[in-house]
Amino acid sequence: MRQGLALRVSQHLALTPQLQQSIRLLQLSTLELGQEVQQMLDENPFLEANVDEPDEPDEPPPGTEPEARANRDEDAVEYGGDAQKPGEVATPSPSAEEGDAPAMGDEAPSWDGDGSAELVADDGEWGGESSARKSAPSDDDEVDATDLARAQESLASFLHRQALSLRLGEVDRAALRFLIESLNDDGYLEEPLEVLAAGLAADDLEQQEELVHRFTMALHLLQSLDPPGVGARTLGECLSLQLHALRKDGCEDEALPVALQVCAQPLELLARRDIKRLAQVCGQPEQAIRAAIGFITRLEPKPGRRFIDAERNIIVPDVLVVKSGRGANARFRVQLNPDVMPRLRVHDVYAGALKAHKGEGHQALQQRLQEARWFIKNIQQRFDTILRVSTAIVERQKNFFVHGELAMRPLVLREIADELGLHESTISRVTTAKYMSTPFGTFELKYFFGSALGTETGGNASSTAVRALIRQLVAAENARKPLSDSQISDMLKEQGIECARRTVAKYREALRIAPANLRKEL
Repeated sequence: MRQGLALRVSQHLALTPQLQQSIRLLQLSTLELGQEVQQMLDENPFLEANVDEPDEPDEPPPGTEPEARANRDEDAVEYGGDAQKPGEVATPSPSAEEGDAPAMGDEAPSWDGDGSAELVADDGEWGGESSARKSAPSDDDEVDATDLARAQESLASFLHRQALSLRLGEVDRAALRFLIESLNDDGYLEEPLEVLAAGLAADDLEQQEELVHRFTMALHLLQSLDPPGVGARTLGECLSLQLHALRKDGCEDEALPVALQVCAQPLELLARRDIKRLAQVCGQPEQAIRAAIGFITRLEPKPGRRFIDAERNIIVPDVLVVKSGRGANARFRVQLNPDVMPRLRVHDVYAGALKAHKGEGHQALQQRLQEARWFIKNIQQRFDTILRVSTAIVERQKNFFVHGELAMRPLVLREIADELGLHESTISRVTTAKYMSTPFGTFELKYFFGSALGTETGGNASSTAVRALIRQLVAAENARKPLSDSQISDMLKEQGIECARRTVAKYREALRIAPANLRKEL
C-alpha cells in the first residue's frame, strides 16, 4: 500500500452557530421560547428586556436609528376582498432562509415584536386605569377570589386537609401522608404497597412487612376520604368504591347492587358491553344489566379530575386572525400576538463601555455582545417567518375562515414552501406547536394541512373536511341504531367523496369516536 497526497474539490453546507440558533428558535414552542429568552437574559449581560418602550410614538426620539423605529404595520397583514396580497406586504425576502440574517452594525435594533396599534392599546389593561378599577373590590369580587383559590387547590392538599380531622398516631399519620403524596393526578395509587415499602426499607424485610401493614391500614383510611374512589389501584376498584359510598349515603337505586356485581367482573366485558355474558356471570336478567351499566356510566372514572390545574393546559396563540365584514366582503387581518413577543434590546451602557475600553478580556466581551445581537435578530426572524407562513395559510384556506372546517381545502407543506421560497423542513418547524386564533377557535398551524381524497367530479376533498363531515354524521345519527363504518362510507360516496371503510375507521379513531356497538344507547 502506497501513501500519497491528493487534492479534492467539494461543496458542503456548514451550519454556523447563528444558523443553528435560528433553526432551534424556530422550532421552539411559545413556552419553550420564553424559557430560552429568560435563560439568555440571565447569562448574557449585554441583553436586557425592553420594558420601558412607548406603545406608539408619533416621532422617533433623537438619536434613534431608523431601523429601530421601523413601521409597525409590517407585522400585520390584511387579506380579503380587494386588499393587498400577502406577497406584496413588506415582509422579509422569500430567499432569506432561517439563518441568513443580514450583517448588523454596532447598535442592534430593539425588537418589540408586534406592530398592531389595536393590540398594543389593549396592553393598557395592565396600566393605571385597570388598577384604579380594581382598587375597591366589591363583595362579589371577594367571593370570586375565594372560589378561585379553592378551585386551584390540589388533590394532595385537599386530602391532607381532611386527614387533619382524623385522630391518628404519628406513624399512621406519616403512612397516610406518604400514600397521599404517591397518588397520580387522576387520584390512583399506581405503585403496589409492597413496592412502596421496599423503596423505604430495601434491606430490612421485617421493616418492609411492618410498612406494608401500616400502608394497608392507611389505604383504607385514604379510600374513605372525599372524593369517592380516591386511592384506588384499578378502575374497577375505583367504581366499586364510589358505589359503596353511594350505598353508605343512603342511595336506594335498584341498579346499585347489580352495578357492584358488574364492577367485580373483568372490565373487558363492561367495555365491550357484553350484556349476555355479564347476565350469565352475574346471574341477573339482561334488563337489570342494562340498567346497571347506565348507572355505572354516571360515575367518575378519574376522581382527581376536578383538582387538575387547568391553567397549564391553556394554549396561547402565536397568531391572531381578526375578521371584519360579512359575506363576500369578509376581510381577515393576520397579526402576531403581542403577548408572546419578547421585547429585547442590547444594553446601551454596557455596549458603550465596551467600545471605550479595549483592555483585557475585550475579545470575549465582544463575542458576548455579538451573541446578544444574533439572538435579537433570530427572534425577529422567527416571528417574521411565522407571520409569513400564517398569512399564506389564511390566503389558501379563506373558505375555512368564512364557512368553517367543512370548507377546508387540501393543503400540503410543499405548496406553502414553494410560495414563500422556503424549505419544507422550515414550514414543518414553523407549523409545529404554533397556534392560530380564528373566529372558529384556536388551532395548531398543522391543522390547516390535510391530504386529498378523490371525488366523483375529479376534484379533491380535504381529509380535515371529511373528518368534520364524519363527526357531523355521527352527531346526527339515531342513538339506538348508530351508523357503522360501512354505512358512513356509503353516505360519503353518496355525497361524491371516495372514502373506504378502513379510512373511515382511521378518521373515526382520530376523532376519538367509539365504534357503533359502543355508541348504541341501551
